[in-house]
Amino acid sequence: MRAIVDTNVMIVANGKSPQASLSCQKECADKLLVLQREGKIVLDDAWHILEEYGKNLQSSGQPGLGDAFYRWVLQHNSNPQRCERYSITPDTKRDGNFLEFPTDARLNAFDPSDRKFVALATVSSAPIWEAVDSDYWDHRVAIQENKIVVEFLCPDYFSSRA
Repeated sequence: MRAIVDTNVMIVANGKSPQASLSCQKECADKLLVLQREGKIVLDDAWHILEEYGKNLQSSGQPGLGDAFYRWVLQHNSNPQRCERYSITPDTKRDGNFLEFPTDARLNAFDPSDRKFVALATVSSAPIWEAVDSDYWDHRVAIQENKIVVEFLCPDYFSSRA
């Protein structure tokens, strides 16, 4: 098992996302624990994703399950048995964009802060784990047609948006 983990999965696992149900919180926590035990996290080699994790999660103090996962990632990001690293290229002409992000016009409104995850999925073919970020849901058809797999860990959150 390998996955790109969107930051909101860890935030939900911490219980810090009021829109997430308890079953969503449990699913996120369970998936993170399984990835720690049996899988590999997929990251970019320039720390774009780790920097975002660091801005939104704690690496010390009284951590939640998402924070504990972040600490695990920091400890194992150089271990090829636990982490895969890929290069993604920032687009110098468009802030928040990456050259590996699909050029599909249907994705023009996709959140710039999440483009690094999609760019990484493009080069690694790893699935993105997503909890409660509606931008992925709203763009799911274009994302899928660009051969990017997004695993929605909290389908109950999106059932009213279908």
